[in-house]
Amino acid sequence: MGAAVGLLIGMDEAGYGPNLGPLVVTVTAWDVPGNPRDFDLTEALSDVVESSPSRGSNRLHIADSKQVYNPSRGIASLERSVLCALNMCGLKPNTFCELREILSPPEHDCSDIEHWLHGPDLQLPTAENTRPIDEITTHWSECCQRNGIRLRAIRSDVVLTRRFNDLTRQYGSKGLTLSRISLRLLRSVWNPDDEQPTFIVADKHGGRNRYDELLAETLDEDCMIFRGIESTARSDYRIGATDIRFQAKAESHLPVALASMVSKYVRELAMVRFNRFWQSHQTDLKPTKGYPVDARRFKADIANTQTALGIDDGDLWRER
Repeated sequence: MGAAVGLLIGMDEAGYGPNLGPLVVTVTAWDVPGNPRDFDLTEALSDVVESSPSRGSNRLHIADSKQVYNPSRGIASLERSVLCALNMCGLKPNTFCELREILSPPEHDCSDIEHWLHGPDLQLPTAENTRPIDEITTHWSECCQRNGIRLRAIRSDVVLTRRFNDLTRQYGSKGLTLSRISLRLLRSVWNPDDEQPTFIVADKHGGRNRYDELLAETLDEDCMIFRGIESTARSDYRIGATDIRFQAKAESHLPVALASMVSKYVRELAMVRFNRFWQSHQTDLKPTKGYPVDARRFKADIANTQTALGIDDGDLWRER
C-alpha cells in the first residue's frame, strides 16, 4: 500500500484595489506526501525554487508577486515562473486569451468580453528568457518526482468590470464580493467530502476575521464547520479531513505565493491589452495600471473617446 498523499491548496488575488481592469483570483493545488500541514513545500523544491533571488541562480523566484515583479524590474522573472508552473500542469498557452480560457474553471463562461479584449491578441511569452522554459520545467518535474509532489491544478477567475459591479451591488460590498468569488473558485479544486487530508491557506480578505458563514454558503447543508482561532493574524476552520486557514501575509506559503504570481501575471497582461486598446484610438495616451488617482486621470483623458465608442461606464469603471 502506497504512502498517504495529502492535498495542499493556496489562494490569492491581484487587482482588488484598482478602478480599471479585472480582478484576478487564483488557486493552486498540490499533491504532497503525508500530512499537508506538516509538509514544507519550499524546502522540498529548494533545488528548483527560491523565495529570494540570488545572483547567477538558475532557480525560479516564487514569492509574493510584489517581490517578484515591479515595472522597473520587468516581467521576465514573473513570466518565467508562471509559465513553468503552467507547463507542469500540461498547460501551454500561446496568447493572453488562451491563458484566460485554460485557467478558468470548467463551468466558467469565458464568452463575456469587454472592449479591450477586441483586436490583436497578446502573444506569449512576452519577454526574452535566457533559459528555455521547457528545460526549467523538466528540472522542476524531476524534483517533484523525487519528492512525491504533483502540481495538480491552477485555476483563475478573471473577473471583468461589469461582473464585478453587478456582484458588488448584489452583495453590498466589494469585500463580500471577493470572498464569495474566491470560495466558489476554491470549490473547483476542492471537494469537502473527500477523505484525503487537505490543508488550504488563503490570504485574508481585508479586515474580515470570520469566514464560517461564507464557507457554509459553498458547502452542503450537512457539512459541519468547526471554528478554531479567529484573529487579525489568522482564522482557522476544520471541515471533515480539511483544515482551512485565512492568514495575513499568507504568501509565505509557496502555494499561496504561486497563486499571487499567477494572478499578478494575468492582471499585468490584461492591463497591457487594456492600454493598447485605448492607445489604438489615442496614440499619445499615457498608459495606466488602473489604481486610484491615476485611474481618474486616465478616465478623464479618454472621456471623449469613450463617448465616441459608446462604451458604458459599467463596462469600464468599478463602482467600488
